[in-house]
Amino acid sequence: QVQLQESGPGLVKPSQTLSLTCSVSGGSITTNRYYWNWIRQPPGKGLEWVGAIGYDGSTAYNPSLKSPTSINRDTSKNHFTLQLSSVTPEDAAVYYCARFYSGSHYYDYWGQGTQVTVSS
Repeated sequence: QVQLQESGPGLVKPSQTLSLTCSVSGGSITTNRYYWNWIRQPPGKGLEWVGAIGYDGSTAYNPSLKSPTSINRDTSKNHFTLQLSSVTPEDAAVYYCARFYSGSHYYDYWGQGTQVTVSS
C-alpha cells in the first residue's frame, strides 16, 4: 500500500518561500512510469495542478502559476518537495501530493492534504 504524507509550515508570510515535503512509503519515487504531483485547492475553488516530478527526475510546472515554482526530490529519503517563491495570498490553499501512473492515466494515491495560509 502506497502512502503519501505532506508536511510543512501551515503559515507563510507574503513574499516568503513556501516549502512542502511529500514523504512516500510503500513504493519508490523512482519506479518507472510514475509521476509525483503537487495539486492544490484554494478556498472555494477547484483543484489546480501545480507541477510534478517524474520517476526519471524530469519536471513539469503549471505555466499559469504566478509564483516561481520548483519541485525536487531526494531519492535516498524517498520524498519530493515543493517550493513556491514570493508567495501571495492567492497561493493559500490545501496542498496535496499525489501519484500519477502514466500507464492508466489517473491519480491512484493521494496524501491527506495540508492547509497553507499566506498572511502577515
